Amino acid sequence: MLSYRHAFHAGNFADVLKHSLLLHVLGYMAQKEKPLRIIDTHAGAGAYKFGSNQPIKNREFDNGIGKLWERDDLPPIVQEYVTFIKAFNADKQLHYYPGSPLFMQAMLRPKDNLFLHELHSTDWRILTEAIGNDKQVKIIDDDGLAGMQALVPPPERRGLIFIDPSYELKNEYYEVVKQVVNAHKRFSTGTYVIWYPVVLRQRIDDMQKALVKSGIKNIQLFELGIAPDSPEYGMNSSGMFVINPPWTLWKAMEDALPYLADTLGEAGQGFYRLEQLVAE
Repeated sequence: MLSYRHAFHAGNFADVLKHSLLLHVLGYMAQKEKPLRIIDTHAGAGAYKFGSNQPIKNREFDNGIGKLWERDDLPPIVQEYVTFIKAFNADKQLHYYPGSPLFMQAMLRPKDNLFLHELHSTDWRILTEAIGNDKQVKIIDDDGLAGMQALVPPPERRGLIFIDPSYELKNEYYEVVKQVVNAHKRFSTGTYVIWYPVVLRQRIDDMQKALVKSGIKNIQLFELGIAPDSPEYGMNSSGMFVINPPWTLWKAMEDALPYLADTLGEAGQGFYRLEQLVAE
């Protein structure tokens, strides 16, 4: 499991979906005055440099943030995302890509707190450097799904839980659903954002069925694909399950997903899913 590195995939089409959605949810939740607890179960290194060995290897960002960088016709949620990335690049050239921890840190208000989990020793060190001496952020060298259980329900009674595993082990798909269901029993009003890769469609279908049968209410699904499912060629699509999403998210993704499928799809083969899996 620890061979997985976020850096290999930084800024790719999956990150476009993942981080556009995350930024929108963070922005919405920050509108309310009450304090917010944010939990990232699989934080990664936090920041990535295009040109270093890992991100440059397959240049996945070319068909992600790179393809959107200079466009002037972006849907609002995607424009917000691209503008955010540009703020990390002083000369407006695409050199650096912030991971989810830096999105979260940038959106913190003085009363909020952030918990980042990362097991990979090298990524933990880089993450610590990227976050700096920020008293509102705690970086935890421990299993994120187990750590999530210890952090809910938060005393603030408001929380965003971001779950972004590698899924390199087959049982992770099952384990994610199990741990989310357990956390939801103690903290049913939290917003849970769960990323998934489509490598074998059956595993995602099983996750979806388990979530629907769990008794959890108000679950939405957002998926972006750049080519049809193909076990021989790895991940061609990925998506997000969102429990207790902001009411604004559906319309934002309704505008963004067709655009992203068309813009990032390969040879006109892009597709998307936008589904209310369980009603409120």
